[in-house]
Amino acid sequence: MSAIERASGQNSPAHPGASLRRSLGLPLVTLYGLGVTIGAGIYVLIGAAAGAAGLYAPVSFVVAAAVMAFTACSFAEFAGRLPVSAGEAAYVQAGLGFRAVSTTVGLAVVVVGTVSASAISVGSVGYIQAFVDLPEGILVPIIVLAMGGVAAWGISESVSLAALFTVIEIGGLLLIIGAGFVAEPGLAYRVTEILPSAGDSHALTGIFAASLLAFFAFVGFEDLVNIAEEVKRPERTLPRAIFLTLTIATLLYFLVVSVAVLSVPLDQLAASKRPLGLVFERLTGGSPALISAIAIVATLNGIIIQMIMGSRVIYGLAAQGSLPSILGWVNPLTRTPLIATAIVVSGVLTLAMTFPLTGLAETTSRITLAIFALVNVALIRIKMKGSPAPEGTFIVPFFVPVVGLVSCVALLAIDLVL
Repeated sequence: MSAIERASGQNSPAHPGASLRRSLGLPLVTLYGLGVTIGAGIYVLIGAAAGAAGLYAPVSFVVAAAVMAFTACSFAEFAGRLPVSAGEAAYVQAGLGFRAVSTTVGLAVVVVGTVSASAISVGSVGYIQAFVDLPEGILVPIIVLAMGGVAAWGISESVSLAALFTVIEIGGLLLIIGAGFVAEPGLAYRVTEILPSAGDSHALTGIFAASLLAFFAFVGFEDLVNIAEEVKRPERTLPRAIFLTLTIATLLYFLVVSVAVLSVPLDQLAASKRPLGLVFERLTGGSPALISAIAIVATLNGIIIQMIMGSRVIYGLAAQGSLPSILGWVNPLTRTPLIATAIVVSGVLTLAMTFPLTGLAETTSRITLAIFALVNVALIRIKMKGSPAPEGTFIVPFFVPVVGLVSCVALLAIDLVL
């Protein structure tokens, strides 16, 4: 049996219980990717990024997107080669052949999803408190447990709800972008203000420092591969969904952050617990309640999707024999891995009650960059061995995973220096 067959879980013991349902097409899969990406980033971290990079914060998001782009191509090829849950772990197993490394990567992905959902849970509180006068210590458990219930409900139901939330949150971003250009028609001509000069070392330092936070705003596209066993024609659908997610998110981020830093004093933006609500209020003179409500939808969406992703990775690791098979048990009624979901929800709640937002976001980014580096190494090894891909698989040139590896390692190195 080849390494790829072993990684995909072929000839492995069947899961106890029922199987996952293959029911998701391109529209829902893309909205899933956008939901976890946007919900995990822009509504929560725009103030922190502005505090680190100032007027140049939009450039930090472009830098983060550039780092993501090459790795996204590697994920797109792997999605066709190995359309399985716990994708990253399967990819590393196929490329490097070490079960221990593969399992470690899979568990790291679960940690990323858990920490990310925790960060979003904490970030959502500021928006919710605009409507409900309750302390964070009460709101966080309510949020986490409610979203855990949705994640356990069923894949079609939970992803459909997440898709609706995604449409709403994208509408909120478009509303802010539109308000910015209506309030200041000449905003497009001020784009030079957000571009640093080549010799401005202070500005460049701020941009790279903020890039790690901005990178967190793009964490999500890779989660698509972990629902591969619930996607129709994954070898065709997943690459398209990955590229659509990254392209749309980058465009929205750049425009929203540009409007924000050019419209609101940077110190106020950085200090706000509801940064996009503040931006909307300054642009329109109206109540920030609408944007705050949309932000709540966006952040709740991110929590649901990260919980789904983490539980599917645990399920996939059990399918590959890396974890006890009971963790891959699928409830016959909901057709979801309930034990795995309960583990993820418990971890999210524990972390959200313990750590601050910025620390959670930075931790997520560092672990994700390390995982991305290993996935790129795995694809390099597979290409060097000449392993054939299934017919119809999206294939990238050899230099793509090489550049992906270098860019991930470089951003990690810059983070250590700064």
